[in-house]
Amino acid sequence: MMRTLIFSILLSVVSLSVFSFLSCGRRDGGVGEDSISKASSEATDLTAEAAAYADSMLHCLTLEQRVGQCFMPSIYSSADSATLRRLGEYMADLHVGGVVLLKGDLRSAVRLSERGGESDVPLFMAIDAEWGLGMRLVDAPDFPRNGRIGNRADEELLFEYGSEVARECRRVGINMVLGPVVDVTENPRGIIGSRSFGGDPVRVADLGVAYARGLEGGRVLSVAKHFPGHGSPSADSHKTLPVIRKSLHQLDSLDLYPFRQYIDAGLSGVMVGHLAVPAIDPSALPAAVSPAVISDLLRDELGFKGLVLTDALNMGGAEGYGAAAALMAGADIVVSPADTWKEIKEVMEKVRTGELPKSVIDDRCRRILFYKYLFRGEKRDFNPDGVREDVAEGTDSLRSRLER
Repeated sequence: MMRTLIFSILLSVVSLSVFSFLSCGRRDGGVGEDSISKASSEATDLTAEAAAYADSMLHCLTLEQRVGQCFMPSIYSSADSATLRRLGEYMADLHVGGVVLLKGDLRSAVRLSERGGESDVPLFMAIDAEWGLGMRLVDAPDFPRNGRIGNRADEELLFEYGSEVARECRRVGINMVLGPVVDVTENPRGIIGSRSFGGDPVRVADLGVAYARGLEGGRVLSVAKHFPGHGSPSADSHKTLPVIRKSLHQLDSLDLYPFRQYIDAGLSGVMVGHLAVPAIDPSALPAAVSPAVISDLLRDELGFKGLVLTDALNMGGAEGYGAAAALMAGADIVVSPADTWKEIKEVMEKVRTGELPKSVIDDRCRRILFYKYLFRGEKRDFNPDGVREDVAEGTDSLRSRLER
């Protein structure tokens, strides 16, 4: 298997994607040697800055703050007083590393991002925008589901699409998209269905990687999901734990192919699903808490050095397993635990007793801080007035081309 070769400083697997950003995202092969040399130097400088920031910030954080950085609870995109108060508690009392925005509206998302800007450590403001912000925000532009994108769509168009979604996210204050879905659809009636780019692993990889490059070129972190591949089960992992009974060869040639391409492209995030895969882990643990899936396969064999997120831990497929198990397995960020307060308390206790080494928390937290620096937002005031018109401007043409 090919491995990413660009990580000379700490976690600099992202150097390749940063390199492509600094070279203006040109896709015509027309970048000269001087431009390439300059972009490479700038990418190295940026990763060095991010590594220095992560080390410096880590030493400023208490153990409680370091543990909190590994959690990303979900919150509705509603600017009512109760929701704003809950976000404040997450930041001040639990020191969470970010939040996932659920259903709501653009103005509320802006207000929450503005409130999140008061955090001592910058937050990841994440959202499931698999087909744009309209997937979660009722008044945001709505693009076609991935499986309904026209056959004429190519990598150039998907890069443009990702760039546009990044622009909209930045306007609202969002810096992480939980997408693209790079599962390969084998079962059209399964839970993934039209969320995927289809049943051809090459097309899924090409379009998914192009979309992710567009996001990251716009300084929004992409998260490919749901590793090691959720395209075949008919069972819904929101309710139960699907079991994928495939050979390693079948997994490698189909399900893992898009993830391998995403990793080799130097992109930044992978979400691990709630799937039991006996061919990878004979104990059939949910992938999000399986060392065999995360540490052995994703990290060691595929060479992924970026951020690993769990799928939501409040889903039925993860029932009986907590945040500590996910962190020990290799995850960096625990998404949407059923009880964030309880889970953080349990992780703290396991660290204090030595059951969960403090070095594990430091490793996870340092990586999180590294990527926060790379995808940090500009200092600005988020004015909710006019955000709907601004976000929607010029999207009709892109939507039309995606549907053709």
